[in-house]
Amino acid sequence: MQTLRFITVFFLLISTAAWAKTPVTVYGDHNYPPYAYLEGKEAKGIYTEILKKAFSRMPDYAVSIELVPWARGLNFIETGEGLAIFPPYHHPTNRPWMKPYSVPILDESVVVFCTEDSLPKSGNRWPEDYYGLTIGLNLGFKLGGDKFWKAVEERKIRVEEATGSRPNILKLGANRIDCYMNDRLSVLFELDRLKKSGEYKGKDFVEGALVASEQGYLGFTDTDKGKFPFKDDFVKKFNAEILKMQASGELQKIIDSHISR
Repeated sequence: MQTLRFITVFFLLISTAAWAKTPVTVYGDHNYPPYAYLEGKEAKGIYTEILKKAFSRMPDYAVSIELVPWARGLNFIETGEGLAIFPPYHHPTNRPWMKPYSVPILDESVVVFCTEDSLPKSGNRWPEDYYGLTIGLNLGFKLGGDKFWKAVEERKIRVEEATGSRPNILKLGANRIDCYMNDRLSVLFELDRLKKSGEYKGKDFVEGALVASEQGYLGFTDTDKGKFPFKDDFVKKFNAEILKMQASGELQKIIDSHISR
């Protein structure tokens, strides 16, 4: 009887181990509405909802999402402390420590918004029409392209960073920067929130140049030194779920539900 009980417990332990899910933490930007942001302590946003659904369909993994300041999250990936972060653009030259990338998740349009006084008369040539101006950026965002950063290096354009869309929009409204560069939808979403809350009292700003059409990804660390032996399997299964959501139209429905709120 004792032997039978031991064998039963032994097989139960083996069975439990076999079905145990691998715990995984994925980081995201805490201040990038409507794509990813914290509301109180709750993680919200378009990417957040998409990823939660995809992760829920990956039965081998128990994935938790932690939204943190973007620069801190990038540091986790660069040092190999964290497995993955969302939603970086595909900039392998600037971030050689980030690979692989997932399949593209969403399309984004990076534009420049300026005060009426600062917007150049043409405003379509990027970055030449913006020489002499101060451009606001989110901390850790490498937007604008090589010609832009060469102009910054040559002091033809000045960059001033802040920790997210909200402080940058408020600075633009207070004429503390001339323009702000970020994803178009993110800027308009946050501006609407600030107006509704009464925090934004500045003039309406004007949309300038289309800087780039980008895509957002789930980016993985390449410096973990084997810390995440399941990484390749995780990427493969995540990609499969995203492609299914895109093909079925489910992903677009999530986007539409956030934009129409």
